[in-house]
Amino acid sequence: MQLNQKESSLLKELKGQENLCIEKYEKASKCAVDGQLKGLFTHLADLERKHLDTLTQIENGTVPAAPSGGDQTLPTFTAVYGPAETPDKKNDCYLCTDTLAGEKHASSLYDVGIFEFRDDNARKALNHIQKEEQDHGKMIYNYMSANGMYN
Repeated sequence: MQLNQKESSLLKELKGQENLCIEKYEKASKCAVDGQLKGLFTHLADLERKHLDTLTQIENGTVPAAPSGGDQTLPTFTAVYGPAETPDKKNDCYLCTDTLAGEKHASSLYDVGIFEFRDDNARKALNHIQKEEQDHGKMIYNYMSANGMYN
């Protein structure tokens, strides 16, 4: 697949966003207090690495087939924090709010890319990644909701 200038530019931006997400999740995992949240951030960093790999393949002219099948199973979380605004809860809430904003931004970038790519398979691959980005946001929301952090 031969990319035009706009597609190459979009891929560069998407790869930058994926690298930023990986870095944020790695740092957030180290800073999180709750073990469930640490695990979630580590898992999300791994998923973002897969997205980066897919983008690199597209950039190199190969569009990997989008995985088939249904939605991924989202993890469930048990409440760790009560209604009190403890320093640990505030810390973990900040990390969640920051990473959730990153997922919202990433999803919007993929939305643009889906409309701009000429190749149908590339569009499908980007659409698949966008759906996963939305799932990442849902996982963070589910954690926040279980812990009284999302109002």
